[in-house]
Amino acid sequence: MNIRLVEKEGFAALVLRLRAEGVADTALLSAMEQTPRTMFVGAAHAPHAYENRLLPIDCGGFAESPDLIARLLSLADLAPGQRVLDVGTGSGFTAGVIGRIAERVLTIDRYKTLVQLAQQRYSHLAITNVVARQGDGAKGVPGEGTFDRIVVTTAFETMPRHYVDFLVSEGVMVAPLRDKDGALRLSRFTKIGSRFEREDFFEVPYLPMIAGLASAL
Repeated sequence: MNIRLVEKEGFAALVLRLRAEGVADTALLSAMEQTPRTMFVGAAHAPHAYENRLLPIDCGGFAESPDLIARLLSLADLAPGQRVLDVGTGSGFTAGVIGRIAERVLTIDRYKTLVQLAQQRYSHLAITNVVARQGDGAKGVPGEGTFDRIVVTTAFETMPRHYVDFLVSEGVMVAPLRDKDGALRLSRFTKIGSRFEREDFFEVPYLPMIAGLASAL
């Protein structure tokens, strides 16, 4: 398998799909191109790295499609100079892409295995402004100050009001939230004063957030 060819052809196909969806942020697309997705999904799944589907990863989780990641990050409105929190490290790809745009990124996951693998990938790619740490997404990151953007890739069942404390004024959080009809939708929360202004978008396949740290993995 020619990894360079997979990357080149896979990314080209991704760009065409995203443009059809109205995602044409050149900074975001450049950041994704600079972060080879084949390195984050494992050798067995590398041929499918850029396909619009879920791929299994360690610890029983999955890597969402690059299409979904691009749409999610487009809603986050990332920019240079920002400090970003990524909740749900997974393969590490999302935080890696964010790190190509923002100034500093803290990514947390309840699984130590996923955090360690992600940090190894960042080191290999010389992504030095992303730090992966084991953490409880249900609690957030008390003691870490505030962030300009928060990206969450594990689903809240109820409105995550306590996360307002982790955002700067007019900061933005993008996260999956269960709506009153039971559907899981990607929502964007903008901090206005001490509350959130909420916008709901498309349905997403994320798993519910599990409180606490994983003990075995």
